Amino acid sequence: MPADKQPYPSVWARPQRPRREQPPLSRQQIVAAALELLDAEGIDALSMRKLGTRLNAGATSMYTHVANKDELLELVVDEVYGEVEVPAADDPAGWRAAITRCAHSLRAAVLRHPWIVSVLGETGVAYLGPNVMRQNEAILAAFEQGGFTLEAADRALNTVVAYVIGVSTSEAAWLTTLARSGRSEQEWVESLWPAAEQAAQDYPRLRKLYAAQRNQNLSATRDDDFDSGLECILDGLAARFAPAGG
Repeated sequence: MPADKQPYPSVWARPQRPRREQPPLSRQQIVAAALELLDAEGIDALSMRKLGTRLNAGATSMYTHVANKDELLELVVDEVYGEVEVPAADDPAGWRAAITRCAHSLRAAVLRHPWIVSVLGETGVAYLGPNVMRQNEAILAAFEQGGFTLEAADRALNTVVAYVIGVSTSEAAWLTTLARSGRSEQEWVESLWPAAEQAAQDYPRLRKLYAAQRNQNLSATRDDDFDSGLECILDGLAARFAPAGG
């Protein structure tokens, strides 16, 4: 079915074409090569032509599996989600521990593949990918284990994922800037500090915060901030949706 005749332009909405013989390239090979290229060179480096050259394959082999670059990105995004640790069914540690581990794993996946933040809103119906579906089903089950109704679990899922992606997007942008500069995180901040202090002169609260952060380990601070924010999110969800003592 041509891409422009599909009910929705997505690799997940397109029926798979019947194959009379084994294609020279598998979908997994194409996705793995695309992920490697994206991690090495970033989103701007990805093109079907460049990927074909990397795989030493012609366009026919590529388009057997994906109609265009957008479909390829859907597949690669779902591959990244496959790295996320999902909550185990009936985790004896409880729903909060399960969701916390999953949130940390999702953040880590985004930071390993920082290019992903630039395409999350442009990958069609990425939520139909099997790894995203598996993750979401497990998260819903974990919230239900904590006494949430299914509708409340859905709201909680959306809230936690929004928090993790929001924080990770800012972190990924920051770390990408660092990588391009060739400096360490501490070196970059030290070089910016005089300008930051000058900008905060007329803002006493910011000036006080900046002074307190002057010699902190920034990587550890980011981790602590993420933990603290996640705890606030989970506290709020528990207070709103979980039964007493849940």
